[in-house]
Amino acid sequence: MPHPPREVDLGPFKVGGGQRHFLIAGPCVIEDEPLMLETARRIAEVTSSLGIPYVFKASYDKANRTSVTSFRGPGLRDGLAVLRKVKEQIGVPILTDVHSVDEAAQAAEVADILQIPAFLCRQTDLLVAAAKTGRAVNVKKGQFLSPWEMEHVVKKLEASGASRILLTERGTTFGYNNLVVDMRSLPIMRRLGYPVVFDATHSVQLPGGAGTSSSGQREFVVPLASAAAAAGCDGFFMEVHPNPDSAPSDGPNMVPLRQLKPLLERLVLICQAAGKGEGVDL
Repeated sequence: MPHPPREVDLGPFKVGGGQRHFLIAGPCVIEDEPLMLETARRIAEVTSSLGIPYVFKASYDKANRTSVTSFRGPGLRDGLAVLRKVKEQIGVPILTDVHSVDEAAQAAEVADILQIPAFLCRQTDLLVAAAKTGRAVNVKKGQFLSPWEMEHVVKKLEASGASRILLTERGTTFGYNNLVVDMRSLPIMRRLGYPVVFDATHSVQLPGGAGTSSSGQREFVVPLASAAAAAGCDGFFMEVHPNPDSAPSDGPNMVPLRQLKPLLERLVLICQAAGKGEGVDL
């Protein structure tokens, strides 16, 4: 297994560089403040009990919804206000998506990590703007890209001053309304020198599979996340919700909050076993 990537400082903790695995998790989109606070609190309790560093994730705007009538979220101003409350009251780092150059600086006032959505991962101006905020940047690998093409994304960020970079695997387009995960992607992107995250919930999404919205196959989160743990990812991304079937976005692929702890317990064991194989070279 290749040497671990460099350490990336996320504020309360560092990732990569042989550090323990971490979790990015939360509802797909901000619905209301009480739900966000309660979900963040309960996830933080689970991760604390397992010794897993935790970053809260939720989007103030889902700009790439299938239908023009789909719920997108509260918007930048109101959404950031909710995320600020989560940060202050729960005491965890915050990750949120940015979709335009103008949003980057404003989101950076609250978020510790700016996330570049998969569909926008090659947008040079957006990458440059995110890098120039000085915040850590997590880039979702586009469903249309090979893992080695992420080198160009990394170089754009580095040329713009970013040194705290995360790369996330979220599946690759496989025919119509379907994704597939090539686990080779994890060690390939890791060779670029930065921590690699596996997105266990978007990887089981069926884009546009429900006609006016995306569908998903939640039952495959466990096997795919387990495979990613064995393959040597540095962290996990999961959209988690107390009641996914009532969620306004990504419900079919989100992890029910009550099932998070046993899933993480499983992943911790696999990560520990996989770590014993470091240094094996075939």
